[in-house]
Amino acid sequence: MDELNLINKAKEGDKEALAALVKKYEQTVYNFAFKICRDKDKAENMMQDTFLSMIKNLHQFDGRSKLSTWLYRIISNNCLMSVRKARPGRFVSLDDDEDNLYEEKIPADWNTIPFRSVENIELKKILDDSIAKLAPDYRIVFLLRDVEGLSTEETAKITELSAAAVKSRLHRARAFLRKEINEAFQHEI
Repeated sequence: MDELNLINKAKEGDKEALAALVKKYEQTVYNFAFKICRDKDKAENMMQDTFLSMIKNLHQFDGRSKLSTWLYRIISNNCLMSVRKARPGRFVSLDDDEDNLYEEKIPADWNTIPFRSVENIELKKILDDSIAKLAPDYRIVFLLRDVEGLSTEETAKITELSAAAVKSRLHRARAFLRKEINEAFQHEI
């Protein structure tokens, strides 16, 4: 059965159709929630909250976007609300220090990493740590565009931002990550 039929049946109260939709998207929802929250338990809670929101509000889904786009928006909103309830000030603000964000004092020398087998593990850890430092608003845009591969327009729709705001946040997030990675490699050398 195609997705549109499943959605329509679920809207009519068909529990098997609803279960099929949850099954189809559970891994996608969990993976994205984990990428934002960076914690297994929080990601599982976000997944549950997302599916509860989906069940309660499926009647509002109009089909003008993909169901996955709608679910990404729910996950993003749930994660942002969760972070805002937690302690503020835990993340780097990319708005305050824009001049230093783009400054590259010493470029990383990518040829000095001695062991190729260790390189990917180290780079993944550095990148994961750097992504975790991004403020959630920037992390969500970065993850949707560069990790999930969504278009600027899809990302704008999910985050309820303008395309220009998505591009700006993505540019700042990438610049921040580039700076963090360069600094990490300077400390490794």
